[in-house]
Amino acid sequence: MSSEPHQSHLLIVEDDNGRRGVVLDGSEYSIGRDPSCDICLESLFVSRRHATLLRLPNGDGTFCYRIVDGDLEGRRSSNGFLVNGYRLRTHNLQNEDEIVFGPQVRAIYYLCHRDAVVTVPSDEFDITLISPGMMLDADASPRQRHGFSPDSSIPKQSPPPRRLKLRRKRF
Repeated sequence: MSSEPHQSHLLIVEDDNGRRGVVLDGSEYSIGRDPSCDICLESLFVSRRHATLLRLPNGDGTFCYRIVDGDLEGRRSSNGFLVNGYRLRTHNLQNEDEIVFGPQVRAIYYLCHRDAVVTVPSDEFDITLISPGMMLDADASPRQRHGFSPDSSIPKQSPPPRRLKLRRKRF
């Protein structure tokens, strides 16, 4: 089995329409109020072409995203944006960076690293059944988990409940 590192880039956007996730895998994204933008933000405080995301290669075969104010032709947005509370024109996004485009309009960038593992196709007839008796109690000792008594290898069975007999005294 071979395994090689993979990245997932995710942008969680929150605007007047609510919250949604955008998986980033393209080379360029336009962000703004205009319906033709790749990531459309619903708010009157957002410019038609508010920002642009660009995918940039890293030296190790991975890539990152850079956010740029306005469009790629040099036209900046009216209000700019904040990244982690700082007003910036451009920024290479890091995991959990918060981008504020305007009041109640923001996005959080997530960079997820994972290892890709090649798996063997499952056998269509391989079925594993689990009954409640197979579940382990985390607080039990190893012997209690397996149901063995210390004196024998026979599974321990609980004794039947004791019944008290009451005797009446006659006077």
